[in-house]
Amino acid sequence: MPSLFTLFSLLGVFFVSLQTAVAGIPGKIYGVNLGSWLVLEAWMLPQEWLDMGGERCDDCSTCVATEFAFAQAHPKTVDSVFNKHWTTWFTQDDVNKLKAAGINTVRVPLGYWLVEGLVDRKTEFFPRGGILQLRRGLKQLKDAGMQVILDHHALPGVQTAGQMFTGRCTNDVEFYTDYNYHRALVWTAVMTAISHLHSDFSSVFAIQAVNEEIMDADQTPGYGDFTKNFVRTVRAVELALGISVPGESPFVSIAAGANFTSTISAAVSASVTLNNKIFTPEVRAALRDAIPLLVEVSNQLGLGFDLSSSLRHREPLVTTFMDINWQFNNPANPADAAIGPQGYDNHLYYSFGGVADANEQAYMESICNLNRVQADAALGNSPLWFGEWALPTQFAASDEFLFKWADAQKLAYSEGRGWIFWNFKIEISDLAGDTARQWSYLEGLKRGYLTQDPSQVHNPHVCDPYKNVSTAAVKRHLRRK
Repeated sequence: MPSLFTLFSLLGVFFVSLQTAVAGIPGKIYGVNLGSWLVLEAWMLPQEWLDMGGERCDDCSTCVATEFAFAQAHPKTVDSVFNKHWTTWFTQDDVNKLKAAGINTVRVPLGYWLVEGLVDRKTEFFPRGGILQLRRGLKQLKDAGMQVILDHHALPGVQTAGQMFTGRCTNDVEFYTDYNYHRALVWTAVMTAISHLHSDFSSVFAIQAVNEEIMDADQTPGYGDFTKNFVRTVRAVELALGISVPGESPFVSIAAGANFTSTISAAVSASVTLNNKIFTPEVRAALRDAIPLLVEVSNQLGLGFDLSSSLRHREPLVTTFMDINWQFNNPANPADAAIGPQGYDNHLYYSFGGVADANEQAYMESICNLNRVQADAALGNSPLWFGEWALPTQFAASDEFLFKWADAQKLAYSEGRGWIFWNFKIEISDLAGDTARQWSYLEGLKRGYLTQDPSQVHNPHVCDPYKNVSTAAVKRHLRRK
């Protein structure tokens, strides 16, 4: 009876045109998020959302304001409507503009429903077909030389209450349960395998476990164990595929011509003694449950059955978490989960309050004395990048201030591994108003707030008048509404 690692080695027969190395983490990240593409947030494209058949309401849980609600309300048309959105919201023209702007990294928010077999269609409602659009977009980004973080943005069961970015606006938060932790691990196994095995995914260098878990660690029971199982799942898939992981040895080298379909039934039920540090019972269960879903995904992507090269020289993916200081009330340290390369993500929005007083002076004093990179490094959370930030403020910001505000944030975040702006674009419409001015990277470039070379700023001395000024402690940001 074949072992689990033999089973995963046989997955290679589904994939063609392998690359010899996965993309490594950039020396300095200059990036954007592809928000509202494969996880739609209607506030960024309000007119298109209404045109699609969605609704607007003050409380997003009370109307058709999310993908879940849309799919539930429009089951016969949801797939075609969303396919049109996916095709038009992120295009080759966008890729060309981002490449011309010097962007080297793209963070792609994804929902668990991208792996369609994970969805309980009796109680969960989401569009189908996103994996094909992801493949299309990743190929375009790869061809443009940009590297990618796959961000598990919307988790099974919903990880944060009342937020469009979870795919379902609800106060019924159920992610922090054994059942949904397990589904997230299965998703992780599938996406790890595809990232290594499919050539169009070869620019993926990292997978993020969870976007913005609840900040109060008392409300996230079991999350520390999940972080460790997330890393183990990524590394288990890699070791099973013959990929070297620091401190571990790959089990196999993949042989071309193996017949995966003839062995799948036996292999799914196989149980063997493996590396207990990584192949724990929960991880082995996640790998077993991932097998049929990988077959489904391979069929969706129309993959062949020939293996063209070995995986042995591939680099392991960078496992990624929100940094330890994202949470309070004695959170687990994600650094304790690390096996191989790992990165940490911090999000900072001043516009929701709780960071600095609502005036230009306070904002500049705060950002110019930011110590998050140093605070995280002291707890082993390095390298750190700022995976979400933008230009919005709690006050009416002048153009003059936004030039300074963009420069100061870029300088602060570049003290770490770099930054990823939210969002790459915002709808230009009467309904969207002036939202793009402070939330769209491409609009910020057009208006001149952001420099054409992302490594540069207009004024490298912008923070000099504000350095070492006594400021209130920098607090955690509140999530965008």
